[in-house]
Amino acid sequence: MDNEVKLVGHWRGLTPEKQQKVLEFGEILKLESETTHLISTSFVPQTLLGKKLWEIRQRAIADGLKLLNEDEIELELVARRGGSIEICR
Repeated sequence: MDNEVKLVGHWRGLTPEKQQKVLEFGEILKLESETTHLISTSFVPQTLLGKKLWEIRQRAIADGLKLLNEDEIELELVARRGGSIEICR
């Protein structure tokens, strides 16, 4: 059976809320694929440590880890440590 046919079959059995989640997940996968391709084709680590870290990063992305931007990192640190965030921008 073709994957597209399977997908449509599963889709029809979902609630509208679950269908929305599938659409959002599809968008995330598409963006990750585009972003990962752009980054992985333009960046080449130069050191052994850099290569190991790059491999770990690529595996994490492939496993679905969401990478955080600078603002999201700051918010996570505040949430973990407790306190307030200063906006200096």
